[in-house]
Amino acid sequence: MKAIGVETVHMTMQFGAFTALEDCSIKVSPGSFHALLGENGAGKSTLVKCMMGFYHATSGEMLVDRREARITDPKVAHTLGLGMVYQHFTLVPSLTAAENLVISREDAPRIIDWCNEHKKLQAFMARMPFQVPLDQPVQALAAGEKQKLEILKQLYLGRRFLILDEPTSVLTPAEADEVLGHVRQLCEDGEISVLMITHKFREVTAFADAVSVLRRGKLVGGGRVSDLSHADMAGMMMGDAEISKPAPRSGAAGAKVLELSGVTARDRSGLRDIQIDRLAVRAGEIVGIAGISGNGQMELMEILTGQRPRRSGEIKVKGTPYDATRNEARAHNVRYLPEEPLFNACAPRMTVAENMDFRSFDTNDRQSRFWLSGRNMRNRASDLVGKFKVQTTSIDSPINALSGGNVQRAVLARELSGDVDLLIISNPCFGLDFSAVGEIRTRIMQARNAGAAVLIMSEDLDEIMELTDRVLVMSEGRITYDVPTAEADIAMIGHHMAGHA
Repeated sequence: MKAIGVETVHMTMQFGAFTALEDCSIKVSPGSFHALLGENGAGKSTLVKCMMGFYHATSGEMLVDRREARITDPKVAHTLGLGMVYQHFTLVPSLTAAENLVISREDAPRIIDWCNEHKKLQAFMARMPFQVPLDQPVQALAAGEKQKLEILKQLYLGRRFLILDEPTSVLTPAEADEVLGHVRQLCEDGEISVLMITHKFREVTAFADAVSVLRRGKLVGGGRVSDLSHADMAGMMMGDAEISKPAPRSGAAGAKVLELSGVTARDRSGLRDIQIDRLAVRAGEIVGIAGISGNGQMELMEILTGQRPRRSGEIKVKGTPYDATRNEARAHNVRYLPEEPLFNACAPRMTVAENMDFRSFDTNDRQSRFWLSGRNMRNRASDLVGKFKVQTTSIDSPINALSGGNVQRAVLARELSGDVDLLIISNPCFGLDFSAVGEIRTRIMQARNAGAAVLIMSEDLDEIMELTDRVLVMSEGRITYDVPTAEADIAMIGHHMAGHA
C-alpha cells in the first residue's frame, strides 16, 4: 500500500446565497500528516465533505495523485483510496472487531468462511503498527482501542488517504498520543497520507508536518508546523478579533460551600450506581472533574440540579442540606451552566430578553417584577447583552436564532448576574469557537476571583488544566483521583481516566 496525495484547487461551495467555502486550495502531499484548523463555521466540514463526495462543489476541482478526480459520491472517493474516520464511532457494538472489519467490505459474502477470513485478518494485522483484540466485542473495548479499530478498518479497506475528524475527542491524553503516534508512523513509512481536523494546538505541534487554517470559508494561512507557534496559528484563526484570556488568579480558597458525602444514584442505563463518597468545593476555588464521556458526569450534574433523585447520601451548601429546589438555589446564590444550554437552560422559541429574565421574573420583591414591565425586562436584557458581548440582531429575537457561543454567553450572563456563591458548570466550551471560549473562561475566572465556589465538569483536559485549582477524575461513576492542579501529572490523570487506578 502506498500513500497518495490529494489537492483541492480553487474549491468553492455555495448554499444559495451563502458561500460556505471560497476559492480554497489545499495540498496534502503523499505521506504527509496535514492538520486543518479553524473556528466553528470556518468551512472545515464543508471542505472535507466536498472531498469525500457528500457535497458537490459549486466550482473548483480536486486532484488525486496529480490527476483530476470527479468525486460524485463517497463510493467514488473510496475507490480512489480516500477514507474518513468520524468524530463518533461507526462500529457495531455487539459484533467483534473481526466481524466489524469483514462486514465493512462491499464484497463481504452472505455466508462467511470465518476460518479463511481469520487467516487473512491475522496476515493483515501482522503488517499493522498497532493491534486490537479481534475476538472481543466492540462494546468491551476501551475508547482508544475503538479509535484504533476505526483507523484499522480504513486501512483494511485499502484507503491510502485518511481524513480524521477530531479523532481524539473521546480519548485520554495517553490514548490520543498513542493513536496519533501510530498514525504518524504510517505516514512516515509512506503507507498513508492524513488530513486531520482538530482544535488542539498541542496535537498539531506534536504530530503534524503541515497545517492549513480556514476562516469564514477562506484559506487564510498555513505552512510547515515547525515554522509556526501556537500564537501564530491562533492569530490566523482569529484575524483581527481580540482573544480573551482568563483573568489571573487572585485570593485564596475559603470555607466549604458545596459538600457531597455518600451520594449514590442510578446511572442512565439503570444498571449501575453513581457513587460520590466525598466531594467539596471551597469559596474562591475552581474544582474540575475530568473524565471520558459516559463515566457519570452527566448524572452528577443532574443530581446537583435536582433532576436525578439520590438513592442515599447528603448534599450541603454552606453547611445546610440542599435539594436543589428553586427557592434553595435562590437563597444560597447557586447558579448552573449545563451542557447544551439551548436545550437544558433555555426556552428555545422565547426571546433573548425573556430567557435572560428567567432567574428573576418570580421574585417577591415588587421592584424586581420585570414580567409586569416589558420595558424593565428589556432594559435589563440590553444591559446584560452589552456586558457579556452577546451578539444578537435583537433582544426580541428567539434565543434559538443565536450561535452556540452566544447562547452560552446569554445563559452565563443570566447566571452570573447578582451575587453568586456557587457556580456548577458542565462542558462550558464544548463545540464553541475560539473567541467564545476565551470570553467564557474569562467570566468563569472572574467569578472565582470574586469568591464564588466553582465546580466544572469537562471532557477537555486542557480546559481543566487551564482553569482549575484542583483536579478530580471521574471513572465508572466514582471519583478516583484528587490532586491540586499545580501538582497534577497529565500521565497519571490519563491513567485514572482510563480506569486503571
